[in-house]
Amino acid sequence: MKIVVVGGSGRIGGRLVYNLRQDDYRVLEASPSFGVDTLTEVGLARALEGATAVVDVTQSPSLDGSDAKAFFQTSGRNLLSAARAAGVGHHLVLSIVGVDRLQASGYFQAKKIQEDLVKSSGIPFTILRSTQFFEFITGVVQDGTTRDVVISPAPVQPIAADDVAETLADLILGAPLNDTVEVAGPERQRLDDLASQVLTAYEDPRRVTADIHARYFGAELDERSLLPGDRPRIAPTRFSDWLRQSLQAPSPATHHASRKG
Repeated sequence: MKIVVVGGSGRIGGRLVYNLRQDDYRVLEASPSFGVDTLTEVGLARALEGATAVVDVTQSPSLDGSDAKAFFQTSGRNLLSAARAAGVGHHLVLSIVGVDRLQASGYFQAKKIQEDLVKSSGIPFTILRSTQFFEFITGVVQDGTTRDVVISPAPVQPIAADDVAETLADLILGAPLNDTVEVAGPERQRLDDLASQVLTAYEDPRRVTADIHARYFGAELDERSLLPGDRPRIAPTRFSDWLRQSLQAPSPATHHASRKG
């Protein structure tokens, strides 16, 4: 079984490659840094030769709506065309919980385009929508340069990147679902509360200001915008535990569980 991870050098892709290789699966990392470019198609056909399954965890270099749309349209079409030609039997793509509800955002419009391309491709597929990564929330808070951190108080059910990678590994080793599934962390919290926890952990003196009009990728959030549906897969890692561990000794795959033997 040959698995191609497109975006294999990124935050999720790197963890997924690590986990699958720990279980002795044949995995190929596909990204520009490994000589495979889904935009120019350089190295793409060769990378997919003999592939049983493909995981698309690519990310647009820019979060701007028009740039993201151009990226996901071109990358998605090229990848799916190459996958059809190679006879790939399972195409798995990572998307975001709430993408349907946040179409005021150009970036979420781009992710919806990516999903629709997969659904109409004719290739057996699975779409995994994830809630926000702990790492993403922490990065947004830390990267702020203002005296106050202004953020929406919308409820979220965030998840560790390691848990997302584990879920992707489980899905790609199973049969295509030809459906969309969701994965979320074990706790619901508000974005402003999470921001306060991050600032406290890093001894950051800035204040958190909750603003219901604060934008998230250009869209305003309500009470349901970022929450999963009624039956998401629930990952085990709690934010407080992850935050404490991340301040000590980060690991590329702290929740790896063998799927063989």
